[in-house]
Amino acid sequence: MLFDDTYITIENEAEGIFRDKGSKFIALAYPITNESQVKPIIAKLRAAHPKARHFCWALRLTPDRSIFRLNDDGEPSGTAGRPILNTILSHELTNILVVVVRYFGGTLLGVPGLINAYKSATIDALHQAKRIEKSVNDCYQISFDYLSMNDVMKTIKEEDLVIHAQNFDTNCVIEIEIRQSKLNHVLARLESIDTLKTKYIKTV
Repeated sequence: MLFDDTYITIENEAEGIFRDKGSKFIALAYPITNESQVKPIIAKLRAAHPKARHFCWALRLTPDRSIFRLNDDGEPSGTAGRPILNTILSHELTNILVVVVRYFGGTLLGVPGLINAYKSATIDALHQAKRIEKSVNDCYQISFDYLSMNDVMKTIKEEDLVIHAQNFDTNCVIEIEIRQSKLNHVLARLESIDTLKTKYIKTV
């Protein structure tokens, strides 16, 4: 089966800027993994830019790029959040939030001018950002008897799996990350170990 288990995001925060007729549009791009990160970022930007008029944003989430949100924050509908999102889409990025902070310069730009400004600021920020490719991984919880520890750890080491959490007692529990393209192979290896049980948690 042909399976694309990678996606493109950005490595760290990046900033871009666009000016038109006295208005200033500062675009800030952030790598994120869930929507709960948006509110604190917007609140921080509002505190840092108390004289700015608008804080418009768009995000795209999940490895399959299925979740997106946008917000015009008082700008005419379709002139801010949508051009930001379209720029994210055209760059084929996910797990990303772009916020554009607008300082109003006193001259109305009109609908085409606003669309161009929000798009141009976003493009500048994305050009400053470092793009990185990540693999789509599934998180699993595995539980097993202490006597199986050596076999389990050997498999984890040989398959280069990432451990998120572990609790070793009479019954041991480990949370691991498995790349989706290796999933069937790795699970088959793990499940061949006596006493071991697997439980899917989430995809990251």
